[in-house]
Amino acid sequence: MTQQRFADRAEAGELLAERLTEYTGARILGLPRGGVVVAAPIATRLNAPLDVVIVRKIGTPGHRELAMGALAVWGPHTAVVRNEHVLAAAGVTGEQFEGVRHREAAEAQRRVDDWGASSTEVCDADVVLVDDGLATGATMHAAVEVMRAAGAGRVIVAVPVGAPAELRELSGTVDDVVYLSAPEPFHAVGAHYVDFSQVGDEAVACALGRMLQQQERDEGPGWWPGSTPG
Repeated sequence: MTQQRFADRAEAGELLAERLTEYTGARILGLPRGGVVVAAPIATRLNAPLDVVIVRKIGTPGHRELAMGALAVWGPHTAVVRNEHVLAAAGVTGEQFEGVRHREAAEAQRRVDDWGASSTEVCDADVVLVDDGLATGATMHAAVEVMRAAGAGRVIVAVPVGAPAELRELSGTVDDVVYLSAPEPFHAVGAHYVDFSQVGDEAVACALGRMLQQQERDEGPGWWPGSTPG
């Protein structure tokens, strides 16, 4: 399997953009938070709208970093995926799962409101879902499901680096999976970056704001995400 190390998320996005030129006209959707930083140079290269699809890991009670599922929100649509083997191994009840899911759904909606997310029209459009890496794949699976629910056309997953098994699994559920590195064995996503600093909410808001300003300059005052220039 190929192996590669990136200086930072911005460089990874620039390199990934080279593999995505056939998807000019697609909607570029970053998964927060790091995926938005990777997605920004892709949107610039493809002259495409940039937006964020809100995803939240549903952590296992007592072991919050262990995903027993994930959810994604896009406009009025919500998708939930469950990691059944984690649920069984941890002995999580349906009531416990729903309690955590409810809290994460509330946090997801807060972020939709804060970032003005889900404003891009995706019905019948090609969408490229971007993250800074793919480990367990739970949040990306939720993002794919919510795009299907929203009526997207082709769904493409794009990541700089991913676990080979997860990349193979996703390839059976989406129209294309584009990646730069798939090391075996796969360890943490951050091990494949020189700078994998934490990305704050402000960085996501700034990336989205910069792209909106750029698109408004390019298309004029009548432009909005997903619109067709007159």
